[in-house]
Amino acid sequence: MNENTVTDWRALLDGDHRALRGAVIGVAPAEWSRPTPCEDWSVTQVLQHAAGDQIGYAAPITDGPWPTEDPFAPSGHIDEDPLAYVDRALEISARAWTKVGDDAPEVPTPLPQGPMPAWLSAGACALDAAVHAWDIAVATGQRSPLSPGMARQLMIVATRIVPPLRGYGAYAPELDAGSDADDVTMLLCFLGRRPRERPITADHDRAAITCRVPAGHGGHAEAVPPRPGGPVDRQCRAVVGLLPPPGRGVARRGFE
Repeated sequence: MNENTVTDWRALLDGDHRALRGAVIGVAPAEWSRPTPCEDWSVTQVLQHAAGDQIGYAAPITDGPWPTEDPFAPSGHIDEDPLAYVDRALEISARAWTKVGDDAPEVPTPLPQGPMPAWLSAGACALDAAVHAWDIAVATGQRSPLSPGMARQLMIVATRIVPPLRGYGAYAPELDAGSDADDVTMLLCFLGRRPRERPITADHDRAAITCRVPAGHGGHAEAVPPRPGGPVDRQCRAVVGLLPPPGRGVARRGFE
């Protein structure tokens, strides 16, 4: 694999779609109301957001419908089987990407960056599915769905698309992963997420999380607790998809 691109983006996207589906399968009926790393959002709400993002990536490719529900204000109620719900969104996404050439130079996206090469636009879609699969898994005590190989490829994508999105509140500042961090930890910390070894079990667990902001994001290292409406709160509300521009609401058709 070229160190600067993802050469087999179809395999990456398929794997991350399967990771999201697998995380949903692993949620027990009583766990849908559990808190997640996305502040104030339950597992159900993260699923609604993730499914909406997949549809949002497909819409500009096919000129098809956009999500019927605002992905940034998920209701927390799904009136159907959760697996059927995510399967429908993943099918819409997967079908859209079959219309994209392997080396297409410009593919429309719902991101403020606009069109991107196929490998990068598909990678962004894959990153969205993967990171929300991780959110659901860690909230429900499942094993991380992120493999080292997956994380290495997603890191190539993340380093290209995430820095501009931080200004929109999509991601918290990069965390200090440490010199001995593995590939998965490096990816999560780059995305402003703190790797966890146990599921979130109560609100006080969320409140106890602090984000170690490395020097360069304010001149010195500082422990910053998440707060409602803060950057960590906003990061899951719009991770990599359908992110509204600063000061504006979510447009039904992306960034109009």
